Order: sequence, then C-alpha cells, then structure tokens
Amino acid sequence: MSDLNKLGLATARDALRAGETTSVELTDACLDAIETAGALNAFVHNTPDLARERAAAADQRIKEGDAPAMCGLPVGIKDLFCTQGVPSQAGSLILQGFLPEYESTVSQKLADAGAVMLGKLNMDEFAMGSSNETSTYGNAVSPWRRGNDDAALTPGGSSGGSAAAVAADLCLAATGTDTGGSIRQPAAFTGTVGIKPTYGRCSRWGIVAFASSLDQAGPMTKSVRDAAIMLEAMAGHDPKDSTSADLAVPDFEAMLTGDIKGKKIGIPKEYRMEGMPAEIEKLWADGADMLRDAGAEIVDISLPHTKYALPAYYVIAPAEASSNLARYDGVRYGHRATLAQGDGITEMYEKTRAEGFGPEVQRRVMIGTYVLSAGFYDAYYNRARRVRTLIKKDFEDVFAQGVDAILTPATPSAAFGLGEMAEADPVQMYLNDVFTVTVNLAGLPGISVPAGLDQKGLPLGLQLIGRPWEEGDLLNTAYALETAAGFVAKPAKWW
Repeated sequence: MSDLNKLGLATARDALRAGETTSVELTDACLDAIETAGALNAFVHNTPDLARERAAAADQRIKEGDAPAMCGLPVGIKDLFCTQGVPSQAGSLILQGFLPEYESTVSQKLADAGAVMLGKLNMDEFAMGSSNETSTYGNAVSPWRRGNDDAALTPGGSSGGSAAAVAADLCLAATGTDTGGSIRQPAAFTGTVGIKPTYGRCSRWGIVAFASSLDQAGPMTKSVRDAAIMLEAMAGHDPKDSTSADLAVPDFEAMLTGDIKGKKIGIPKEYRMEGMPAEIEKLWADGADMLRDAGAEIVDISLPHTKYALPAYYVIAPAEASSNLARYDGVRYGHRATLAQGDGITEMYEKTRAEGFGPEVQRRVMIGTYVLSAGFYDAYYNRARRVRTLIKKDFEDVFAQGVDAILTPATPSAAFGLGEMAEADPVQMYLNDVFTVTVNLAGLPGISVPAGLDQKGLPLGLQLIGRPWEEGDLLNTAYALETAAGFVAKPAKWW
C-alpha cells in the first residue's frame, strides 16, 4: 500500500487486521511525512524511537490476535498531555525542560490500546488562544491556502498543531483539548473532525490545567468513524480524577448507523449573529436541509442566555487559570529566571513568571486575579457562575422538549491569516469562540464536522451539540451529516 500516512484510523485498522500492511510501515510513513513538514511547525517534540518500538510491539499483538481497535495506529499527542520522559511544556517557556515521571491517563489509555505516539504537537501557550500564535515554539501553520494566495493561515487554536498534523496527513489522528472550543474551532478551520465529549467522559489527570471546570480532552480525526474509534479508547472512569464520570463507555463505532429518522434537531435563533458572513449562513441552512433530507425533524429553538456566554466564559476561565497557574514559580521544575545578587524569593517569582509566561497568559492571569479579588468577587466571578447556571438550564429545557441535537455554525468565519489579528482588540480574537463556549459552560458534548468550502477554497465546519453522555447518538447524527455533506477536499501540498 502507498501513501499509508493518508489513511484514516478505520481504514488503517482494517488494513492491519487483513495483513495488508504493518504498524511499523504505517509509522515510518508518518515519520517520513513529519520530516518533510517542518514548515507547518505542527510537531514540536518528535519521538521516532519510541514510535518504532511501540509499532513493533503492536504488530506482535495483532499477530497474536490481542488487538484493540487503536492497536498499531500512529497518533500525535498535544503538548498539554504529560508524557513520561518526553518534554511536556504546554507550549510555554515556563515549563522548558520539564520531563514528567508519569503519563496522563488519556495518553496511557491510548498506549495501553496499542496506539503509537509519534511525538508532541504544537499548541497555544497553556491552551490560551484561538490561532496557535501564543506558543513558545512559534506559530503552527495550516496546510490550507486561500486560493492562489501564499499567506500563511492559522490552523486554529489552541489545538492548532493537532489540527494541522491531521489535515496534512502527518498522523492518522491526534489528541486535543477543548476549554472553549479548542478542538472544534481548529477542526472547522482545517477540514477535520473534532469532538469535545461531555465534561467528565475523559480523565483530566496528567493534562496541564487551564480552567479545571471547562477543560476536556477529545480526539481530532479525519472522519466521524475515526472519532468514534478514538474516543472509545480515550474515555472511561479514572479514580485519580474526581470529576471523571463512573459510567460505562459504549461501543461508539457500533452506533454509527446513519439512521436519524425521527430525530429532532434544534436551530437556535440566538446563534444568528449580526454581521455573520453569508456563506456561513448558507452552510448552516444547507446543513439543516441535509439533516431534514436524512429524515430528521428541524425545529426552531431558543437559548435565551447565549448572549451572556462569552463574557461569562472570559470571567470564569481566566479566574480558574489564575488559580491553576499560581503553581509555576521557578522553584520545583521548569524555567527559573537568573537572579541578581540580593534578590529573594519574591524577586525570583516575579522574574520567572515575567519571563516564562507570554503576553496572552499574563493578560488572562491578571484578569482572573482581578475578578477573584475581594472587591470584585461577587460583581464578576459569582455573577458569571450564576449566568453559567442559566446557560446550562437553557440547554436542559430544550432537551426536555424532545430535541436530540442542536445544529449551529462551528466558527464565525473560515481560517484567517497568521498575524492578521495582531492589531485587533483581544476581544475580536475571543469572538472566535462565540459558537463554542456555551458547550463548555454547560458541560455538553459537541462535534465539528467539515461541511463545505468558502469562496476562497477554505474549509467550513458545522457544529452539532448533543445531550450529556449521549456521544454515541451525537456521533451518529454527525455521521449522517458527514455522509450528506460528502466533504472530501484536501489541502494542496506546498510544504
């Protein structure tokens, strides 16, 4: 078989079981692709020796008939996941040189299932960003281009390296994390599939924390079927994570029938934003028509507190970040600033954090510290928590009315150029999350499915939001949408 790195998880799994290829061959094809893709800056810590070792072990397992679905499949791991003995920096200078002595639960589950880790993937620093421009490793670059324009585009953020790597066929799939849209937005920007499961479905243990009540790991893949396969391997209860749900993990792939007859799909009127590009409006309407043609009932719904979601998110997330990032002080691990004679512990904290944290992380830590301060705790943080409860209730009310899933755009535009938002107000960048943050605030599962191209040939995604713990049903609806959309576009290779 040729172009093995271009396979998806399901196709590669079947080829491995049929003896048409080996994990070692699959892995070498991906490692070769990574070698020639430096211009994308997607992989930032390569682990070729470990990958080949795991691939050989996977081939042996397959030969012996002891092979879970992910066995032998090469994947990339976002730099937010701690990986034993492999640099894990969360895209930040402050964690330079940190080699964990332990493995995150999600990456351990994938390893136990026989998946092959190719290396660590670029990301926005501490997952704070929507364009992968805040990384200490430099920008990740999308493999896509706008028509004949050579301008470098963002692959989205914070899981930008994961999205770029999957879209460019450097790996068969990748892990991502989603705090306010960081799986779904980059998936939409790169023509890939990204699912954020219900909060608690995947363990957060060993994932560097940004906002603990919002963060959730999920897969980024080339198809909905691949997402179902990988999510099953990643999910499950973890006693080391108190927010992990003690629920059985179903066979998500077996639930992909494509039959959505009688399903009720809601279209929330509040997501019709002023100034929304016409092509996003059309894509949304086309998506609703596709689901209707597949037998679903399309109904208008209201989520009245949506307009407060973005401000509530940008109070809660920085507040939790301020608390979580207080542990990085230069004392125990990572970067430590050089001190002048006479400097004490306070100066060490100040200099280390000033050098180690980038501007966006500093901005969010300061916002978070401000909203948690004595004079503003009630005015900002507690009020945002109350709004969050109302947003969650909006969804509960809609689901109680019999709605099975909600269809919205994934992003307000196609991918923009790297540097194009540099002069913009930070709030303009935050608006990239306008369709995605509600899902995190309510703890719901959401998936982005590529559904079309804009006028310049860039991918556009649609988002489906599901009921809590019903990822199987959500994936099946996404599968029906994917089948109807028939998206097969790939970026033309320029790197």
